[in-house]
Amino acid sequence: MPVMKGARWLAGLSVAIAALCVTVNAHAQDKKIKIGVIFDLTGPLAGGGSELNYTGVKIMLDHYAKTGVEGYKVEAVYADAQSKPDIAINEAVRLLEQEKVDMVMGFFSSAQCVPVAARVEQLKKFMWMTTCISSSVFDGKKYKYVFRPQASGDQFGLMTMDFIANQAQSKFGKEPRDLRVAIIHEDGAYGVDVAKGNEAGAKKAGFNIVLKEGYSATAPDLSALVTKLKRARPDVIFHTGYNPDITLLFRQAREQGLKFGAIVGHGAGYGVYEKLKEGLGGDANYLFNTDPISIWLANQTSMDKKLPPVIKMIGEAFDKLKPGVPIRSAHVGIGASNAYVFMDDVLPRAIKKYGGVDPDALRKAALDTDIPEGGTMLGFGVKFYGEGEQFAGQNSRSFPVVLQYIDDKSYVVWPKSQMQRETVLPLPAGTTYSYK
Repeated sequence: MPVMKGARWLAGLSVAIAALCVTVNAHAQDKKIKIGVIFDLTGPLAGGGSELNYTGVKIMLDHYAKTGVEGYKVEAVYADAQSKPDIAINEAVRLLEQEKVDMVMGFFSSAQCVPVAARVEQLKKFMWMTTCISSSVFDGKKYKYVFRPQASGDQFGLMTMDFIANQAQSKFGKEPRDLRVAIIHEDGAYGVDVAKGNEAGAKKAGFNIVLKEGYSATAPDLSALVTKLKRARPDVIFHTGYNPDITLLFRQAREQGLKFGAIVGHGAGYGVYEKLKEGLGGDANYLFNTDPISIWLANQTSMDKKLPPVIKMIGEAFDKLKPGVPIRSAHVGIGASNAYVFMDDVLPRAIKKYGGVDPDALRKAALDTDIPEGGTMLGFGVKFYGEGEQFAGQNSRSFPVVLQYIDDKSYVVWPKSQMQRETVLPLPAGTTYSYK
């Protein structure tokens, strides 16, 4: 081969190889999962816990945006549901059909999760719920593409009744059948579902239910409900609500002189201590909240050894974003932990075992998830009910705990396996609502 001709051939070969490399690299860079994330960043639900859940999810997704997952880039596209179910549905559809995200994640309000889950399933797209708790999201729906590692609402309601039943004699000096309880709740999917668990648990314990009533979370006046509570004279009030209605209830209870032995909350507004303190001042002391355990309170000695460094990372990132917060909200950890389960367990399996990030690969990978107790930052394990089951897509191994706020700190007081200190019951004499 003549020298000049050979040189030209080699040069051409080099150009071809370079072009091939560019094509291969471009293809590698195209390997990406695009995640649509929907929370309430404005409206009443934002300050009631949604913005904190968003913060936890974002911390986790920002981390994986830097590291990638099994050669895939991670890109998040965020949307604001504005505390409105119809906007949540529209944003989910927009992200899936216009932004071309591979899946949707997030969702704080159960009133949004119920209709959004139905729409996403109809589109045969993948949905991963980090936060909302209503059992009606899954009950009898037999979804294929919708999954939730979070504990369900009936578990919240049952847990608090079990807690009080075990304290009735020792703390109130009464047999459970003599304990007067009231169940009040916002009348959306979230409140109704928890209240059902409360009622079932109360009947199981043999409590005397003196009042059970729902109300609109946007009601401007709850004085009529407070009047009914005064007439009912409950020892314990079980309340499911968001932040604005909690503040309104306590203000009008103080004005009308309502007294009780304890009030036990169930997530949402009761999970944001700084908002409780802002609205109630010292009356936030001794309140109870039921939620998955705060990742900063979970027993790390019985936890998967890879998790404590992740918890430390989340805490440091949150402190930079929200300096000076007295208690790191459990909501931040809920969002971060449940997002982490997807990113660390489900997504790698979808890519390696099922070949990518399409809805069916993600669905199969989620159904394979088998995390034992202690395998998540929230302490519980993860195993989803299978296709065709009554609660298909719901985590069968999740559970909440009961916490109490005491002197600007939160402590797990139930169940016994997670207990950090003895509970204070009933409200101490001299406090605003104490019936002592």
